[in-house]
Amino acid sequence: MASRTKKARPGAKVPRAPGATDKPPESASRIPALVIITGLSGSGKGSALKVFEDLGFYAVDNLPVDLIPPFAELCRHSSEISRAALVVDIREGKALKRFPEIFRRLRLQNKALLIFLEADNKILERRFSETRRPHPLGKIDTVRDSIDRERRTLRPIRKLADLTIDTSQFNIHDLRRSIISRFQGTPQEQALLVTVTSFGFKHGVPTDSDLVFDVRFLPNPNYVPGCKHLTGKHQKVVRYVRSFPQTGEFIGRISDLLIYLLPHYAREGKSYLTISFGCTGGRHRSVMIAEAIARNIEPVAGRIKVHHRDIHHDD
Repeated sequence: MASRTKKARPGAKVPRAPGATDKPPESASRIPALVIITGLSGSGKGSALKVFEDLGFYAVDNLPVDLIPPFAELCRHSSEISRAALVVDIREGKALKRFPEIFRRLRLQNKALLIFLEADNKILERRFSETRRPHPLGKIDTVRDSIDRERRTLRPIRKLADLTIDTSQFNIHDLRRSIISRFQGTPQEQALLVTVTSFGFKHGVPTDSDLVFDVRFLPNPNYVPGCKHLTGKHQKVVRYVRSFPQTGEFIGRISDLLIYLLPHYAREGKSYLTISFGCTGGRHRSVMIAEAIARNIEPVAGRIKVHHRDIHHDD
């Protein structure tokens, strides 16, 4: 992943998402190695950081400003961290006054980008009221006064921002889409990761499942001579399970359902989806079905992996 970022040349037409008040990076090839997120409390900085983490960035919340230069240097020479995102905000207190100069030096030495999130005062007041959390500056002042004071404090930092996003009309999903549209990287990195899992109900349902299908309605090869000690990958088991018309109909119907659903999950910004198929022991029917459906949905899944959790369990 290349990590150079440049401002768009004057007069260049760059598409913008609603709420953005500056030009986004021109292409995925210029995604920066370090993204710093700042802005007003309640504007969505924490949610933005989670999106970057889902995109593969090493994420750090509330890193002290004096540690930013050594952290950037560490990332630059690290074989483990290719991209990082961190949040710097009003919680820094008096040390925040040093951030503009630190960032100016950082921008000269590293491939860094500054994002500033903000929202209308009434929106911010409503968000604090809904969450019932105090404003970081609100030990004495009202929420409104704290927001005004925070705006004044952050004004020099806002002027440095490469990208300013007004989240007044955004919900979490809108913010996620806005960030992904700018920083999603290569097509391979953009793709929804689909994990197709087989399991046995007797060993428990996988806790990370998003969708669970029970295939115990199919005849059980466990009681067929010569199949008990085989798995759903063996052709003898596959032929037996497929010999029943309901098997083909189930595979076709579920494959069609998933082919329909996957693009919608991806458009909503979901990073990964786990689809689980369960039978009694997790060695025969669920394995065979998971393999078949994974092959059917692979063309639309982008990235897909198959995991047979209980294939080696003895029934």
